[in-house]
Amino acid sequence: MSDDRRELVLDSALQTFARFGYRRTSMEAIAQAARISRPGLYFLFDSKEDLFRAAVEQALALDLAAAAVTLEDTTRPLAGRLVEAFDHWTGRYIGAIARDISSVIDDNPELLGTLVVEYPERFSQLVTAAVAGAGSATARTPAASAADVAATLISTSIGIKQQVQTREQFVARLAVAVDLIVR
Repeated sequence: MSDDRRELVLDSALQTFARFGYRRTSMEAIAQAARISRPGLYFLFDSKEDLFRAAVEQALALDLAAAAVTLEDTTRPLAGRLVEAFDHWTGRYIGAIARDISSVIDDNPELLGTLVVEYPERFSQLVTAAVAGAGSATARTPAASAADVAATLISTSIGIKQQVQTREQFVARLAVAVDLIVR
């Protein structure tokens, strides 16, 4: 199976898990959503647990990769890179179906093992490196370290995510926060 087809299957699985919840999602429903036979799905994944873990890992890896590319583009101002990186990391998880994806991930940490810790930590490291690379003049508070700035922005993004209804609102509010914290 091609990588594109596998990505489609995993994306369809994540959307199906989000729509019905982990426990109510069947392999048959995922196979239908992905337009693959149920035996074909079992050929790729031994169990629903394996499929769930792979779907979440793919989503996190894609989000992290997009954020990394954005943050590494030092030809752009730091503030714009940070807002775009957070949009890649969090922005697509705003709104009804997105909230369902977050809920199904949050409700099933035992199925995901260390993924729910490793990927956020890697994102934090990317943000910290971008802030540090922009120099000490980036923080309004001179004593704030790059790690402090990154942690504050991550906490702020989590709070904003809980308060807004759309991705556009998330980006607008985060842009204000970044402007207040980073120069």
